[in-house]
Formats: sequence, C-alpha cells, structure tokens
Amino acid sequence: MLLSHGGEPSPTGGPVARWSVEQVLALAPDEASREAGTRLGAAGPWTGTGRDGAGAVWGLCKGSGSTPYRTVVDTTGPAYSCSCPSRKFPCKHALGLLLFRASDDAAFRPGEPADWAAAWIEGRRGRAAEKGGAATGGDAARGPADAAARKRAERRAERVTGGAQELEQRLADLLRGGLAATDRAGYGLWEETAARMVDAQAPGLAARVRELGAITGSGPGWPVRLLEECGLLHLLDTAWLGRERLPDPLAATVRTRVGLPVSAEGAPVRDHWLVLAQYDTPDGKIVARRIWLYGRESGRTALLLSFGAAGRSPAQALPVGATIDAELTPYPGGGQLRAELGEQFGAMAPAGPPPGITAAAAPAVYGDALREDPWLDAWPVTLRDVIPVPAKDGWQVADAHADSALPIAPAALSRPGLWKLVALSGGGPVTVFGEIGHRGFDPFAAWEPGETEEGGRTTVGSVVQLV
Repeated sequence: MLLSHGGEPSPTGGPVARWSVEQVLALAPDEASREAGTRLGAAGPWTGTGRDGAGAVWGLCKGSGSTPYRTVVDTTGPAYSCSCPSRKFPCKHALGLLLFRASDDAAFRPGEPADWAAAWIEGRRGRAAEKGGAATGGDAARGPADAAARKRAERRAERVTGGAQELEQRLADLLRGGLAATDRAGYGLWEETAARMVDAQAPGLAARVRELGAITGSGPGWPVRLLEECGLLHLLDTAWLGRERLPDPLAATVRTRVGLPVSAEGAPVRDHWLVLAQYDTPDGKIVARRIWLYGRESGRTALLLSFGAAGRSPAQALPVGATIDAELTPYPGGGQLRAELGEQFGAMAPAGPPPGITAAAAPAVYGDALREDPWLDAWPVTLRDVIPVPAKDGWQVADAHADSALPIAPAALSRPGLWKLVALSGGGPVTVFGEIGHRGFDPFAAWEPGETEEGGRTTVGSVVQLV
C-alpha cells in the first residue's frame, strides 16, 4: 500500500512516484477492469518493459493474436495508450502494466523508450507544451463576451425565476395542507414538481425536490426531516429571487445550487497538491468523479469534479497519496472548493499525510462553512490522532488524547472501508480524511503513522482508500 520512495529522478529533480497496487486499482473504470488488470499484473504476459526518468512506463503484452499489445503510460498525467481495441479508459493492459511495476520495479529497466512508445510520449509532451504556451495569450484572444450567449443566459434566468416562483407556491400549499398529507400523496407529487423544475431549466431545484420525495419513507421522525429540507429549499428559492441583493460570492453559490452552469474564473493557484481521495458516485445516467486535493503551501482544499457517460468512467484520475506540482483555477461561490486542474509541472512525487485537526474542532469548521453556503451537506476535514471505536448505534472516531469523538456517518457503516480503517488503526491513532456534516463523519482515506528507522529517518505511512 505504500507509495514508493524508490522512484527514478525526474526532470524537476524530485523522485517520480511508483504507484501502489491500491492506487492503480482505484484508476480502473469498473470492477471487471480491476479483475482483468489484476490477472495481467505479473511477469507472465509482459516483454520489453521499461521506464524513463520522467514518469513514462511501457511494455508489450501478449494477447490472443500473434502481435502483442503495445501499452504505454505517462504517470505524470496520468495518460494511457494501448493498441488494443478496448474503449475502456484505462484498459486492462494499462492497469496490468502499472500493477506489474507496483509489485516488481526491478523488471522495468530504466532507459530510453522503445520507438513505438517514444513517438506517443514525445507527441503527448509536445502537445502539453504547446497548450501551455497558448494559454499565456488566451485572455487577449477571447475578446468581449458573446452577445448571443448573454441573451441565452438572460432567457434561462427568466425561466428559472418562473420555476422558483411556482415552487414557492407549491411549498406554501404543502404547509397549508399539512406535512402529514404528503405521506398519502405518494412520490408522484414530488416527481411532477421536479419535472416542472426541469422544464424551468433549474436542475438543482429539481434534484432537491426529488430528495423530498424520499424523506416520507425514511422511517420515524420523517415529518421533522421533511420540514427541515423544505426550509432549505424555501431559502434557496428566496435567495434566487433576491440574488441582486446578495454578496457576489453568495450569489455565485446560489446560481450553482439552482443548477446554472459556471466556469472556473478565479486566479490560478500553483501549489504541491496532495491527492487526498478519489471516488465515483452515480448521478442519474452519468458517473460523477470527485478528487480531493490539499495544497501543501497554500493550505487550501480543492475538489476536482468530472463526469463520465453511462457505462464509462470519467477520464480524469489521480493516484491517492501522490503529490502533483500544478495550477488549479477555482470556481466562483462560497468557499471556492471546486477547481479546475491546469498546467502540471514535472512528475508526481510521494508524500506523507496532510496536517489535521482534532475531532473536537471539526464541527466548528463545518459550522463556519455553512455561513458561506447554507445548503452544504458536509465539509472536508482531516482528523489527526483518531481511533475508530464501536459505539451504541454504530461506530465513531475518538480523539486519542482527549475526551471527544465524532459519530461515523450512516452511509459509511455499510462500506468495506470501515473495516479497512479499523484494521489500519489496530487500536492506535491514525490520520483520516473525510467529510464532516450533520449526519456525522464520512471517512474517505486514512494514513497510518510512519515508522522511525535506524539513523532517525521516518518513513511515510501507508495510505488506504476507504471509498
């Protein structure tokens, strides 16, 4: 599970990270690819394997035909190329190549890449250099905003306003008739209202309405939870209708919450970004991938969000536990967590865990974030020196040095990651990254303490993904 420190020197002078087995498997687009890649993660099918000093790995994989598949991976992207016909990204051969290297680095001879691999590597890095040069003159070339686009945005805002006004009337009718009546109305009431919000081009409002429909069947106490969510929806409606009077950051948050598209437009932030966690969640007919990063110098936490069509994993993927020297451009809105990955400088490098806070301090961090975005379900935090322990109604993470603890969120109790966290801890303190919200703490990744070797050198502890 370790991110190797034994990488070759990179052009920037630092070590190139050799990914662990767990990090490689996290890049797989689906479970079938993980299983197929695992079968190729040994010496048997591979010949002509090698690596260079800038993060490229290549090899020939024996397939069913007479010609082996040519597979090359640039781990600084990461980016993949393979001569196989698979439409999955990365394919099983790219996964197998990285898994083979994770288990047997000595099998990859350092040196110049084979001709077929060199052509792809040089082409990719050349395009990256051209893109970086073109970006420096992009602002002058864009010119004024397109008038037609402004008109389309204005027309959409008018439709959203009409939808918000209609939704306000429906919420008023709901409260006038009593919340208990919604249990008898069934889910059709909410689905029809959500469809009206889709017609108004407000997908964010539609999604929140659909969530209301699931509350009535969520067990004892549902009227209280329904009232709470109706209150948040009413707050979002009125914020949209009065957005001209809001501070710019909060107005940007409201636009995002109702579902209007926004672009990354903040000042780029260059930092050494530690990859904290990566996980996929279904979002209707698409898959949403979330990658959490932490800036070593800036102390900022950032979220990279990408999407894949049904049956395909999003293209963007980064190995958890690695650090990338890169620029991020933040999106507007409260907290400015979401960002867009820009130019990368050099190769990925291994790193230890991020700094953390105590379990007792985490709720206050979430409370502060709510002032910027009242509709937040949770906020990212890293907890230091916590121990997972069983509780009366589930599990909690307890502070190893104080009398405080946080309940683990119900969503995490049924995932295998909980038992990974318990096994990694073994009753001792660990560093854990996740999200704190009104339902508790949801762990995403954990680091075990490093060990001190002879001579006083401390190794970087293992990182384990929990989602």
